[in-house]
Amino acid sequence: MTLSFDERLNQILPRLTSRDFLDSKGLGNEIGFWIFDYPPDRELDMRSFLSGTVLPALTKQVPPLRADTIDLLQLVTGLLDERNLLDKAIDMQKSKGDDSVLTALRSVLKEDKIAQTIASRHDIANLDLLILTGVGAVYPMLRTHTLLSALHPIMGNTPLVLFFPGRYDGHSLRLFNTLTEDHYYRAFRLVPETT
Repeated sequence: MTLSFDERLNQILPRLTSRDFLDSKGLGNEIGFWIFDYPPDRELDMRSFLSGTVLPALTKQVPPLRADTIDLLQLVTGLLDERNLLDKAIDMQKSKGDDSVLTALRSVLKEDKIAQTIASRHDIANLDLLILTGVGAVYPMLRTHTLLSALHPIMGNTPLVLFFPGRYDGHSLRLFNTLTEDHYYRAFRLVPETT
């Protein structure tokens, strides 16, 4: 049976709060990286569900789950602003175009540096889970599969959940269901489409 988007949404919270998920049981020694893929045209519904239902419910668990959420767009713009590069990047994009600004920002926004920034700002070892959002908004500044690979050695036993506007089939990521596939084999689907 194929599950609708709304049916899949309703399985997120029970999944995130299950002991098997939090303890990464049944993964065959794989790290607990999870992806919830969803139709890109449901982005606003996804955001609303996360902020209005999932995140508040995590703190109401007994004991409360220690979860941090990182909006990648806020992280990237914050990093650029801290280095006084945000306004310069916007001006460069307007005057020289996307390719020029992406090339200029590449050294600042390398995925391994972003992963280290996440590690330095979040006490990952003492979290029950880490949630990443804003994937579509930071494309093409960040590549999802490269960021996930850079986070592997950092996450330890803490599960990571990436909310992905596009398609993940367990082997490759296809952002917005249209862009070229990025092969990534080390994550599990949080809620499959079929039961």
